[in-house]
Amino acid sequence: MQQEGIECIVINPNIATIQTDKGLADRVYFLPVNAQFVEDVIAKERPDGILLSFGGQTALNTGVALYESKVLEKYGVRVLGTPVETIIDTEDRGRFNARLMEIGQKLAMAEACDTVEQSMAAAEKIGYPVMLRCAFALGGLGSGICKTPAELRRMAEDAFGANIPQVLIEKSLKGWKECEYEVVRDAHGNCITVCNMENFDPMGIHTVRF
Repeated sequence: MQQEGIECIVINPNIATIQTDKGLADRVYFLPVNAQFVEDVIAKERPDGILLSFGGQTALNTGVALYESKVLEKYGVRVLGTPVETIIDTEDRGRFNARLMEIGQKLAMAEACDTVEQSMAAAEKIGYPVMLRCAFALGGLGSGICKTPAELRRMAEDAFGANIPQVLIEKSLKGWKECEYEVVRDAHGNCITVCNMENFDPMGIHTVRF
């Protein structure tokens, strides 16, 4: 952005980052990345746009909160890069599965749940073992495979106790062969498959548990 002559402002609570890269931005605010502090900076600096893809899960969740509370609309701030609607679609496990079904993509039997009891009921319908996936935590926080109702209840209670609003209860695919495709698409819809990979190990969790 700076190479293009665009004035950059960074909100970053990690002082060490700026100590090792002083030319990172024109101005830096050492503040927690949450909706209240980011709104304060927006009100003061009046930026034209905001990038949500730099800052991991915290930045994504903050951007969604600013969008839903209409703070970005209030100050006329454009979201650059990935649109907020797309972020929400990928973060909300129920919406993400719905989007996959809209394009005819096959997926494991699953149900989005808002409570522990809903999670238990969903697992009974799907059948154990199940995979619990936390919404709004793309890094996999709190996710894992549950082989028994006791394991599922403990993990669901941990997830909802950590203020995660939704979990996806999904049929476990552990042990399946896993193939990955890296696909790049431009604004005109042209797609190129850069590479495809077959993992030596069968599918597992690929996420971090509490």
